[in-house]
Amino acid sequence: MVLTLIYDGGCPFCRDFASRSELNSGIGGFQIIDGRADSTLRRDLLKKGISLANGAVLIENDQLWHGSEAIAELSRRMNPSDPLLGLLRELFQDQPRARLLYPLLLTARRVALGLKGLPVDPDKNMASS
Repeated sequence: MVLTLIYDGGCPFCRDFASRSELNSGIGGFQIIDGRADSTLRRDLLKKGISLANGAVLIENDQLWHGSEAIAELSRRMNPSDPLLGLLRELFQDQPRARLLYPLLLTARRVALGLKGLPVDPDKNMASS
């Protein structure tokens, strides 16, 4: 059973969280994928109505979580050795709290992508192709 996090590799906050999670989450069989770099994967997600622009995606077998649900599920499963991940786990493992706080993460992502000159939505031109 493989747990996979699909994140926006263009966002430095997302990339740091994903890397830390892969290395220090304490979750066996966990992998991360830079969704911004994989247009085929994004296209498959879009067919399911899921856009990377609206948040990270967590997949395990046929189960899929998106946005705040993905971060909450991942946080509940973590047993991190990293202090920052420990703090994030405490903040985001509760789904109602994650739903409330997740827009702040999306705002930080938008700012970081804007500073790098990257579009928030890597799929905006894909929907018409």
